[in-house]
Amino acid sequence: MAKNPQSTDRQPRDKAGASVVGWLLLGLVLLFGGLYVAAHYVAGDKVARNTTVSGVRIGGHPQAEAAQRLEAGLADTVNREIAATIEGKPVSIVPLEAGLSVDYETSVAEAGGKESWDPVRLWNYFTGGDSFEAEVAVDDATFQSYLAGLDEQHGATARDGAVSFDGIRIVTKKARAGAALDPDDTLASLRTAFLADEPTDVALELSDVAPDIDAGDVEEALDGFASPAVSAPVTLAFEGSNVKVFPADYTSALSLVPTDGELVPTLDAAKLTEVVGSRVTSGAPVDASIALVNGTPQVVPAKPGVTFDAAELEAGFLDAVAKPQGERTLALTAKVAKPAFTTKDARALQVKEQVSTFTTYFPYAEYRNVNLGRAAELINGTLLKPGETFSLNGTVGERTEANGFTKGYIINDGILVQDLGGGVSQIATTTFNAMFFAGLEDVEHKPHSFYIDRYPIGREATVAWGSVDLQFRNDTPYGILIEAKVTPSTVSTSGVATVTMYSTKYWDITTTEGERYNLTQEKTRRIDTLKCHPNEGFGGFDIDVVRYFSPVGANTETRADEVFNTTYTPSDTVICTNPDAVDE
Repeated sequence: MAKNPQSTDRQPRDKAGASVVGWLLLGLVLLFGGLYVAAHYVAGDKVARNTTVSGVRIGGHPQAEAAQRLEAGLADTVNREIAATIEGKPVSIVPLEAGLSVDYETSVAEAGGKESWDPVRLWNYFTGGDSFEAEVAVDDATFQSYLAGLDEQHGATARDGAVSFDGIRIVTKKARAGAALDPDDTLASLRTAFLADEPTDVALELSDVAPDIDAGDVEEALDGFASPAVSAPVTLAFEGSNVKVFPADYTSALSLVPTDGELVPTLDAAKLTEVVGSRVTSGAPVDASIALVNGTPQVVPAKPGVTFDAAELEAGFLDAVAKPQGERTLALTAKVAKPAFTTKDARALQVKEQVSTFTTYFPYAEYRNVNLGRAAELINGTLLKPGETFSLNGTVGERTEANGFTKGYIINDGILVQDLGGGVSQIATTTFNAMFFAGLEDVEHKPHSFYIDRYPIGREATVAWGSVDLQFRNDTPYGILIEAKVTPSTVSTSGVATVTMYSTKYWDITTTEGERYNLTQEKTRRIDTLKCHPNEGFGGFDIDVVRYFSPVGANTETRADEVFNTTYTPSDTVICTNPDAVDE
């Protein structure tokens, strides 16, 4: 088949043309691509050239620089005070104090100040630019605090109504509406005036604020609870007896508490229980006791009491107190409360007779009369059950003025000094000897540091609050009743301290004392203080006292002899050398 010569000639020419077109298109792509890259390079994160924010030109500048320019351009506007009136009264508002400020970075970003390859963004940079308003930032906490200050100065606080009791009298407090600025309206007005081109007067208006507890709530509380509460007594119906409690007694336990817009009756259960407890005929149970009657121990019988369920009283009282007369009765389940220490328990202790007594004498000093008398008063009547331990410090307590004690002489570092409770060791010694001859177990006792000749040698005890105590245990199967009494001294007569113990006799006690040994010589001290008590000293020594136990009656125990060894230090002679020394 013959070839077409024209077709052969056309093919080389077509290929050449296509190549030219291809290179041309590539060149155009490269040209426009370069221009696009160059445009992006020029635009970067700059704001469109003709952009203004709140009247400040920021176009053509990178975002950070545009924000700085915006801040500088708005400086006067941001810092100017906003002229306002509240109910016609002029008020100058400092925007920053009210929590208003400008977010410059966000304002620039919203105006287009951000880097992008978007061709529309690039086109707008070179040809566009709009007017924007700056972004106003509000610190809510600062604004609310500032608003509260304006309300306090120009408004009025709403006052809740209230109802309370003063005995049988009802006390009411009227509700009062308040006035305050509306937060949303106030903020909107201030935001508008904040960046306005020209200063603008802002008229702020107060709105009424209703109290949570209004007059209607007060009236409802009066009619529904308060008035009935004081109208008549409430009858508490126990099993077999009725007890009336009167408004003057129980209104102190009632209150009306504002809760969710209402005055809600509320009961102080502890106060009411106390009131009702004082009205119950039998009262609380009374433990049995043992007392001396004409010098003889006798059992004082226990008394049962009537108790009630406090929770039952609390659950029903508010309803009962709000009811009309004739219906104000609350039925309670009465319970007989047994005493913790019964008559049978007291009799089982077999406190029947005197088992020991001891008396000491003391010279006249008013502080001794006070302190010994008070200590004896606190000890007297103590009942020590089998196995229990007596503590003088625990029974008498700290020697303070509030506890009835005064200052007197005590031994400290071998000499006499003044301190509260001076002389109480006389009672300690007397009690120790009564314990000694009752045959009780010595737990803790400490003799005086030097010998005092009005005390039995080797059988005496001192005490000091917090450090030195007299303790003994009732290790017999019977109870021990302790009687302590003091006859005050006078200028012409010695005082008398006597401690007697009553029980069922369990031991016969005898004692012997040895010879003094390890004799030591006293020293002489010269003291140059203003408070100095002169003393004529004497030597120290050791001595042994033995206690012997002989069982009595039903007692079949045997007990080894008990030796009490006492070391007395010398009582130094004290010479007061200060011419102004006062022996107090």
